[in-house]
Amino acid sequence: MKGVILAGGSGTRLYPTTRVINKHLVPIYDKPMIYYPLSVVMMLGVRDVAIVVNPSDVENFTRLFGHGERLGMHIEYVVQEKPNGLAEGLILTESFIGNDTVCYMLGDNIFFGHDLPKILNEAKAQVEKHGGAYVFGYPVKDPERFGVVEFNERGEVLSIEEKPKAPKSNWAVVGLYFYDNSVVEKAKNVKPSERGELEITSVNEAYLKEGKLKVSLLGRGFAWFDAGTYDSFIETSEFVATLEKRTGLMIGCLEEIAYKNGWISKEQLKDIAKELRNTDYGEYLQEVINDVL
Repeated sequence: MKGVILAGGSGTRLYPTTRVINKHLVPIYDKPMIYYPLSVVMMLGVRDVAIVVNPSDVENFTRLFGHGERLGMHIEYVVQEKPNGLAEGLILTESFIGNDTVCYMLGDNIFFGHDLPKILNEAKAQVEKHGGAYVFGYPVKDPERFGVVEFNERGEVLSIEEKPKAPKSNWAVVGLYFYDNSVVEKAKNVKPSERGELEITSVNEAYLKEGKLKVSLLGRGFAWFDAGTYDSFIETSEFVATLEKRTGLMIGCLEEIAYKNGWISKEQLKDIAKELRNTDYGEYLQEVINDVL
């Protein structure tokens, strides 16, 4: 499986900040937003990742991650000239995906939950073994802002709609998807919506029509943030800060995950910690090295 993270877009709801910086590089508490979705992909054991970015942002992302060498990964940057909808990210990364399955994430979606790695790895295994698509639903108060999934009392999916005026449920489809290799062709067949965009919901509908869409509901015990406004940035940052201060554990620490995955050695981690020794981040990495955590 390969990973694709969509980190383009104009971020107009965060103007004037996003006139000079991509919103995915703006910090959520103590690290750039992009760290959080990348950490989820890494926890799945996925080492080959493509990040879809605006033309003007390639340099900044490369400065941050290089091509993944520091993390024992391979990271590519794929340019999206202008935002034409979420499904376009899959089309743009066709050559990167090749013959593999794919974990597709929206770069402004942040997740937390004790059993999250277990649930996501189960979905990953299902798609790799049986094909099809696997998505996740989360209860929200304002479902008209999201793609919405409708299902019956047996948990069978009946419909998926994008930003419906009259939602049939309050379960939003979050920005994390597992797809088999047919997803690129399905994305290519998507017609622009009334908003003029290639909707990811249309891709999911294609799988639903084939009877190959599975939806798992994330209820109590899980947190999902769609960080696209200043208020949501503050809310998400406060959540991360509270957890990290209470537990002493860092959420989305890429070097820690790479080390525990066996992708980088203890010596490599020591070098990174030394480079960052005068920062809280560097001190945390030193605790990881000393097996304090």
